[in-house]
Amino acid sequence: MLIAGDVGATKTLIGLFSPEPGRPDLVEARTFTTLEYVSLEGIVAAFLEDLQLSSDAITAATFGVAGPIVEQVAQLTNVPWRVSAGALAAYFTFPRVTLLNDLEAMAYSVPVLRPDELAFLQAGRPVATGNAALIAAGTGLGEALLHFVDGRFIPSPTEGGHADFAPRTPREIALLEHVLGWNGRADYERVLSGPGLANIHRFTHDRGCAVCGTTSGTLADPSLVSQAALDGSCPECVAALDLFVSIYGAEAGNLALRCVATAGVYLGGGIAPKILPALQDGRFLEAFRSKAPMDAFAALVPVAVILNERAGLLGAAVHAQG
Repeated sequence: MLIAGDVGATKTLIGLFSPEPGRPDLVEARTFTTLEYVSLEGIVAAFLEDLQLSSDAITAATFGVAGPIVEQVAQLTNVPWRVSAGALAAYFTFPRVTLLNDLEAMAYSVPVLRPDELAFLQAGRPVATGNAALIAAGTGLGEALLHFVDGRFIPSPTEGGHADFAPRTPREIALLEHVLGWNGRADYERVLSGPGLANIHRFTHDRGCAVCGTTSGTLADPSLVSQAALDGSCPECVAALDLFVSIYGAEAGNLALRCVATAGVYLGGGIAPKILPALQDGRFLEAFRSKAPMDAFAALVPVAVILNERAGLLGAAVHAQG
């Protein structure tokens, strides 16, 4: 049996999988509140105890974690944990433990996703032997590349979400100045994530927002912002989500150019499925394709939203299966 994990700042998913050709089969999964535990070992131990499962039954384990990994050790970006694959293996006596960047783990799911787990924004003209890319806005912003090598995709992690935000319009330049004013630096994660949407909301609301219950300068709940935008109950929330979607499209297009993603660009994370109508109204693709002199190329790149909310967990299991 295999153990897979998707370790996030807010919640951690742990799954038990049985190996199957291509796509491992999920046997059982549990969700844990990350900071209710002092370590990943504590969460895995609780999972095994809950299932009354001995560690001897596990042949391999892979965990996707939010943060850079150096020699199989990670200091998580938004969680005060230092995670070590070697320490996990020793603690549980698992034969093989691997840490992956969380977006790298999700990228392993892309080749095994089913058609009903994808919503295409642009059919494009897919090249089966081309590269692909993954971008995921959620608690943070993650990006990963999938290089096609020797007949299969090889995921590669990045920390592209922390690259400098590149505004394209006077409105986005004003947003950049707004972020610089209180943060001193504007990376993509500051505007393209759940907290990023709250930052944009503060930018579009000079006097707060009655719909979202904020006063001047305070941050809104991103889910309230997106709901108010989608139902049209607040014009400034509509403006905030429009900016968010346009920036999302532009950076997804940047990623397509960086790795020549002729096999597709995939949108993961928790936000995209929730704002799917806004992603489908044309604003996202307009920004994605606006890449002169490469706009014709961008128009041929398939673009899809991942609907499987456990894609990161599935990808970790795909890697554990080997």
